[in-house]
Amino acid sequence: MGEVQPLPTRGFSQAVKLLATDMDGTLTRQGKFTAALLTGLEQLQATGLPVMIVTGRSAGWVNGLAHYLPVTGAMAENGGVYFPLHAAPELLVDIPDLVAHRQQLRAAFGQLQQRWPQLHESDDNRFRLTDWTFDIKGLSEADLEAMANVCHTLDWGFTYSTVQCHLFKPGQSKATGLLQVLQRHFAPITPAEVITLGDSPNDESLFDPTLFPHSVGVGNVKDYWHQLNYRPAYVSQADEVEGFLELVNILTSKN
Repeated sequence: MGEVQPLPTRGFSQAVKLLATDMDGTLTRQGKFTAALLTGLEQLQATGLPVMIVTGRSAGWVNGLAHYLPVTGAMAENGGVYFPLHAAPELLVDIPDLVAHRQQLRAAFGQLQQRWPQLHESDDNRFRLTDWTFDIKGLSEADLEAMANVCHTLDWGFTYSTVQCHLFKPGQSKATGLLQVLQRHFAPITPAEVITLGDSPNDESLFDPTLFPHSVGVGNVKDYWHQLNYRPAYVSQADEVEGFLELVNILTSKN
């Protein structure tokens, strides 16, 4: 599996000024938010450490979450759209014509369905702007690898999370989106002053040590360990939101 470094109990958080975290499988427990999550987010807010959601979920879903959760902003569609706390949403990908872009994504999805006719678009796909999603349930690792190859041949990007597969414009990622948002809204905070947190392949760009040296995976990231070219610097003991809360305890500890 390779080396898995546990979360350090002190030290690495001293120079951190922002936490950028995935949502599904990282802030959830079996797909749901918990009371403990909200308490943890409020604890971080009270200590002055802002939290940004960085998710693959749709613009439609994230638009609401950005206003209801105690966070400083939220990014949707794996780096496609950003929702600042008190401003209009911002596209992070150069797409001159969104209608034409959606039509092209639909056509690419149709080509995948020719080979995998069981594919169904995700429930939230209708609320998306920059990417196209379909359910991952029932797909094997071999299927996912073959789909990635087909998409790259068609000049589309491909990734997946615990819940969905994503088609998108090449170059779109959580990392590229986060770097843009840091420049626009959080300067002079640098990438080296950000903790990035995730659990699955669509979080891989957040684990790039040349960009984000303080990356953390919750325990269930180990399910994808052999599939990741970039791996988190540290991994929590617990899975899902309990792993996130391990990090919260470290960041809010006075010891």
